[in-house]
Amino acid sequence: MRHLLSRRAGPALLAGLLAVGLVTSASRPAAADLGDEELRAAVAAARDRVYPALVNILVVDRVFSQGRERRALSAGSGVIVSPAGHVITNYHVAGTAQRITCKLPTGELVDADIVCRDPQTDLCILALRMGQREDPSRPLPFASIGDSDLLQVGDHVLALGNPQSLSSSITLGIVSNTERVFTSFTGDRIEGFRLDGEATGIFNRWIQHDALILPGNSGGPLANMNGEVVGINTRGGGGVGFAIPAATCRKVLNYALTFGEVRRGWFAVSMLPVAGLGLHAGGLVSNVLADGPAAKAGIKPGDVITSIAGEPVSVDGLEDVPVVLARIADLKPGTHVPVTFERDGASQTVQVEVARMPPFQGEERVFRTWGVSAMEITGLMAQARGWPDTKGVLLRTMRPGNAPDSAKPPLQGGDVILEIDGKPVEGLDGFEELQKANAKSKALAVRFRRDQEDMVTVLDMSERPRRRGSAELSKAWFGVRTQVLTSKVATAFGLEGRKGFRITRVLPATEAEKAGLEPGDILLALDGQALDASELQDAQILQRRIEDMDIGAKATFKLLRDGKELDVAVVLEETPSTVADARSAEDDVLEYKVRELTYLDRVDKELPMDLEALMVADIEDGSWAAVAGLEVGDVLLELQGEPVPTIATFKDTVKRLHEARPERVRFFVRRGRDTTFVFARPDWPDAGE
Repeated sequence: MRHLLSRRAGPALLAGLLAVGLVTSASRPAAADLGDEELRAAVAAARDRVYPALVNILVVDRVFSQGRERRALSAGSGVIVSPAGHVITNYHVAGTAQRITCKLPTGELVDADIVCRDPQTDLCILALRMGQREDPSRPLPFASIGDSDLLQVGDHVLALGNPQSLSSSITLGIVSNTERVFTSFTGDRIEGFRLDGEATGIFNRWIQHDALILPGNSGGPLANMNGEVVGINTRGGGGVGFAIPAATCRKVLNYALTFGEVRRGWFAVSMLPVAGLGLHAGGLVSNVLADGPAAKAGIKPGDVITSIAGEPVSVDGLEDVPVVLARIADLKPGTHVPVTFERDGASQTVQVEVARMPPFQGEERVFRTWGVSAMEITGLMAQARGWPDTKGVLLRTMRPGNAPDSAKPPLQGGDVILEIDGKPVEGLDGFEELQKANAKSKALAVRFRRDQEDMVTVLDMSERPRRRGSAELSKAWFGVRTQVLTSKVATAFGLEGRKGFRITRVLPATEAEKAGLEPGDILLALDGQALDASELQDAQILQRRIEDMDIGAKATFKLLRDGKELDVAVVLEETPSTVADARSAEDDVLEYKVRELTYLDRVDKELPMDLEALMVADIEDGSWAAVAGLEVGDVLLELQGEPVPTIATFKDTVKRLHEARPERVRFFVRRGRDTTFVFARPDWPDAGE
């Protein structure tokens, strides 16, 4: 495989990259052909080619905790792969480092800079500061990157690194698996590791081996018996280790040296094997992100993609999923590629515009005035959480006892800060500017979003108030969520002396929504009687007043909106039905139960109000449903390709399934914000059982 070269690459770098690309693994000795003495000689020869390029990486890391930026010392391993001093290691070793020092086997200590971070593969490319070497003109030892695709189960490999910070150690083992993926217990989905909130390893089929690796080995090379780097050791324990294949490392290195960053193509789809459909070709689309490239091209969950850019797609098992994702990642962002898929037995081809895969996490920064750390909001973060946009900043950590922690109500990690004293927060820089502009203020009105609620609080920059309470509504019901208009909040909004409740959310499809109530409205009176609420302990006043009224009665609220008083009449509704009120049914063969969706299910899970589906309410341990990977809380959209909007349709569908006794039962469910397929393969009972 050749490397992409920058036009600005110098002669030394060019020579190094050519050496990096040198692959001679085809001539490696077979493990079964080696005797003890021959194995010892082969290990020594491989060691001598890789060992001089091994580095011990000492890191001063940056950690955010309790509103502070703290530093932590850690160590890992790496390997030099070019004469210009480029080092490959793990992202989790050096990706968030503030200072990196590499110790060479010669004993030289050389600082390094980060060239490229890639949490999605858990790789990081460093560049040694060559001018710090005792003799900068002295040739730097480096290792060649081999071809990980030539590895076979049973091949001998060497794991080099610095376990427990013990410099320059080598262990010997064999390859156990060349295509390892990590799946859920039921084997129905890939479960990746997460770094800084991002999935990592999604493009990898890991090399599993039994060469001993311990903490500190992370980032060190896995070498074949030719002394070539065929992987980067990443995780281990219990006698098993996992390495990122050299093929992945080579791609990231190419990106780093060509662009200084990783640029990947992205369709915004999730895929599953087609085995659950009884097929042997194609990839089953399980989820499509709204407004992503695939969605814009018309691809939907349930489609089976058979080719991408003219190349066939084959996802027979979960281990094939990373291969397809890596192929998509190799596509050039901004280009259009043909994608062929099958839907309802018909084949279609669409042109998909390849997007650039965005990072998940934004930059995090500490703001000492408030004693918090906050993060930039990216598009993927907003999409994953169901936020309407990327406005504001995400609050991450806080110092206990500081103004945000002591406000009424207090801010908390996960809140999105939208406004300060009525001015919008525009990114991290805007957040800092507003804090500086209000540095002398004794009270700051802060508008923020918590989950789906629009809330406000006041930061008292001189006192340390205490915490808030909560309220619940029952019986006759008013479809809003509120907070007490405390005296501090009232003062901050120029409403001194006003009492009442501020609407934080108007629940969908309610009489309150029909009446035109809005978040931010301040409820002053109900049916001519003032809502005398100004302290947090007054939160129950509105609930009690509503409870004393009849369902179906008109409640006339006097409210304040944009400085004007209005009268709004709202019909009081019956408290929404609960889970206890929902009808249910069960499949006694697959042993799971479903129930009707309640109104609060739709609100809490952010489901469309007109969605016709059922909730998986219970699953027997060890049942066919459990083995398949069905989960309590899944929203069942289809069963064996048929919609199941009601308990009656579910019973009819289950009855037909029991009569037809298919080899596979297919569930199409919504799980969280995604949709996915679950396949059960039950042993049907004999007739009459």
